[in-house]
Amino acid sequence: MSTTTDPMIAAIVEEVLDRLRPHLAAQAPVRAGAAGDCGVFSTVDEAVKAAHAAQKLLAVRSLAERAEVVAVIRRLCVERAEELGKMEFEESRLGRLDHKIEKVRLVEKVLGVEALKTEARSDTTGICLIEYAPFGVIAMVLPSTHGVPTMGSNAISAIAGGNTAVFSSHPATARSVAYTVRLFNREIEKQTGLRDLLCTVESPSIESVNELLRHRDIALICVTGGGAVVSAAMQAGKRVVAAGPGNPPVLVDETADLQKAAEAIIAGASFDNNLLCISEKEVFVVANVADEFIAAMKRAGAVELNHPQVEKLTQTVFDFEDGRGSRRGRARVKHEFVGKDPAVLADAIGMRVRLETPLLFGETDENHPFVETEQLMPFLPVVRVTCVDDGIRAAAQAEHGYRHTAIIHSRNAENVTKMARTLDTTIFVQNAPCFASLGSGGPGYLSYSVATPTGEGVTTPLTFTRQRSITIAGALRII
Repeated sequence: MSTTTDPMIAAIVEEVLDRLRPHLAAQAPVRAGAAGDCGVFSTVDEAVKAAHAAQKLLAVRSLAERAEVVAVIRRLCVERAEELGKMEFEESRLGRLDHKIEKVRLVEKVLGVEALKTEARSDTTGICLIEYAPFGVIAMVLPSTHGVPTMGSNAISAIAGGNTAVFSSHPATARSVAYTVRLFNREIEKQTGLRDLLCTVESPSIESVNELLRHRDIALICVTGGGAVVSAAMQAGKRVVAAGPGNPPVLVDETADLQKAAEAIIAGASFDNNLLCISEKEVFVVANVADEFIAAMKRAGAVELNHPQVEKLTQTVFDFEDGRGSRRGRARVKHEFVGKDPAVLADAIGMRVRLETPLLFGETDENHPFVETEQLMPFLPVVRVTCVDDGIRAAAQAEHGYRHTAIIHSRNAENVTKMARTLDTTIFVQNAPCFASLGSGGPGYLSYSVATPTGEGVTTPLTFTRQRSITIAGALRII
């Protein structure tokens, strides 16, 4: 058989290909902006341009196709939890390895497209449909304490809402976040053909964060971190979803099951060495059950420090502007102690505790730096209060009006109601560890961005959408 191509056949093939090329181009994976490494770019502008082009293609995909992307992220967070958790732990040296792994695995609990519900309103004039549209490209600033799980959590929320995201990681977890972005994007492209839905800058800096927040193609900003980064985002001139600081107080009253309260408080306060913004940071216990509560804490495995040891730890882990450590708002935690194990804190003051010790605790007054400061370490101050009302007052003072998280252990409904109303926090937990509020052993749902300064609360895909109404007058009225 001759291998020579007939000129007429070649012309027909070329004509067919010419007609097909626009369709094939539309179906091809997007190669947007400058060449990146599976979503990891050298500059902010390259990352945003790639995400902007990718969002245009994502926006025309169905909810079912968005759900496929979400399923990829959820699956990888379960299958690769040990790898990703270990990588972040080794890079940041913050928290506990087993809890780092668990935080990645829990990302599968984040809500996806199931959170998006079309609403309808009708009367004699017609019908109005309320749907939820994407913003576009979202700038998402990640914390140093749990960069990878926050990235995975926010990636699901952004994509389920039809958005793409450009992440700015903290330098302490930049390598882990970039690796995870590549991992997610490779599998997403393999499964769906979509490219660069998640982007980041390989070497983040203060300058790159500021450039990202002010980039013309960023439609919305989401920041998870301390007060400084929230303030910077607020000055960018865009809408901001801000997950800011917290200092969650716990109140234990005389009706509480003290053993269960102690076990729950230790579980929450020790999780990842107290790095979670929702973690129990200080306990106020009614005086007439305080001794029994302290005994329960020790039975549950926590180690009590006496007064001289508490004060030595205070002088060791804090810097004080006034040199004394007695004035409110003047204490700053030394970075080298953030997220370290109880054994490390104990060793710093000449103590020895077992390596498996979950938590240190000790009695203080209500104005102590450990009470006033979000210290992010596994030492829990315990303060005796005269009564429930005194405890609620002290808890409100320690919470600083962040309206983030508060916890109570009580079987008195009146006390629970009074504290919930007085503190008016975004998250309020009764008779459980803090993490029950985010779907771990409780009925909540997960997000690692709890937006308290801007009021969105525990973020979901709806947080990252615009409400859009479609009005059809004089039609579709069947009842």
